[in-house]
Amino acid sequence: MTTSPPARRPTAPTPAATRFGGMLPTVPVLRRLSLLTLLNAFGRGLFFPVSVLYFTRFVGLSATSVGVGLTVAGVFGLAAGVPAGRASDRWGRRPVLTGLWVGCGVGLVAYTLIDSYVSFLITAICYATLSQGSMGVRNALYADVLPAGERVEGRAHLRMVTNVGMGVGGAFGALALQLDSRFGYTALILVDAAAFVASALMVHRLPGGAGRRPVADTPAESRWRAVRDLPFLAVTFLNAVLALQYALLEVGLPLWIAQHTEAPRWTAALVMVLNCVLVALLQVRATRGVEDLPGAVKAMRRSGVLLALSCAIFACSAGMSPLGALTFLVVGAVVQVLAEVLQAAGGWTVGYGLADSRAQGVYQGVFNSGQAAASMAAPALVTVTAIRYGTAGWAALGALFVVAGLGVGPAVRWARRGGEWRGE
Repeated sequence: MTTSPPARRPTAPTPAATRFGGMLPTVPVLRRLSLLTLLNAFGRGLFFPVSVLYFTRFVGLSATSVGVGLTVAGVFGLAAGVPAGRASDRWGRRPVLTGLWVGCGVGLVAYTLIDSYVSFLITAICYATLSQGSMGVRNALYADVLPAGERVEGRAHLRMVTNVGMGVGGAFGALALQLDSRFGYTALILVDAAAFVASALMVHRLPGGAGRRPVADTPAESRWRAVRDLPFLAVTFLNAVLALQYALLEVGLPLWIAQHTEAPRWTAALVMVLNCVLVALLQVRATRGVEDLPGAVKAMRRSGVLLALSCAIFACSAGMSPLGALTFLVVGAVVQVLAEVLQAAGGWTVGYGLADSRAQGVYQGVFNSGQAAASMAAPALVTVTAIRYGTAGWAALGALFVVAGLGVGPAVRWARRGGEWRGE
């Protein structure tokens, strides 16, 4: 007599990493990551509003010299991503990230002691190198800690937490700006330093798997694969082009509002607040359907089209009445937010999905360095296009975004055909 095999139980669906629209994490490790992310972002939110004024008003440096120094420091920071990622592949995420964040705290304390341009420049270079290098290691840590199916949603939640933390920190920074005293500025910088150190210590409280060396015997040919992986570099470049959008709000739009429109000057602040709120509300939702490479390609293609549309809407605000200009700027900002959350979700998926898991640190270092390079180039690009040439400049930016979005699909297919794709 034959017996039929036992019925196979249906596979339970993977539970969502968050609930209530991404506001609350359901996975324990994501809760811990949320706490340290909130603390770190709060500290950075404190520092950003006061940093330049501290150097110019109380250290006695000129605005031009501070700008040049920070640019030089940014170049060093840009170069730090790959070596830091390689170090985390070799010695583990947790010890390397802990060391980098403690170093950031020390660098911030040193800012309160500088008394010359040379000491400012040295401190700025050290801080930028450690801070920028830590970003790729942090992203590789997420790959170690979060299961593959929860990474994108988890990253979306952590981005929301970052926005909240920086927003609250920025509010306290605004109070220090109002008081305008050296003691107040110094206190905020020291609180940011303490936040970095506390965040570093919290890294060690993550589950035991976090920060392990991904593969103890990583072959030599895999250790630096990311810097020779042409398909991955192509995707990194295209993602960086789409990431130029952040300069639209931070640099381009305030200048455009002041020089080319009749909108109230406070419109720039309104747009920034609107961006923060909408990103917090929409980022987790934007990850639905973007958990795999085909979904990511589609999201980034849509992002490019939406960015072009937002550029066209911003251009239309010139020559209108104050109310009309305000309306177009707000509508354009909403369209830009939709593009932003799609680009972020798609970028996380391709950044992890195309990486060699044996060298995740180097891959995330390369990918993050691409976005850092875009941040450095974006202000100049936006000013020489939209701000200088008006509608024609906005059209050029829009075309660039469309081409980048459409190019992601062929680049991803190239990576998969070339055998470079490493599925998690």
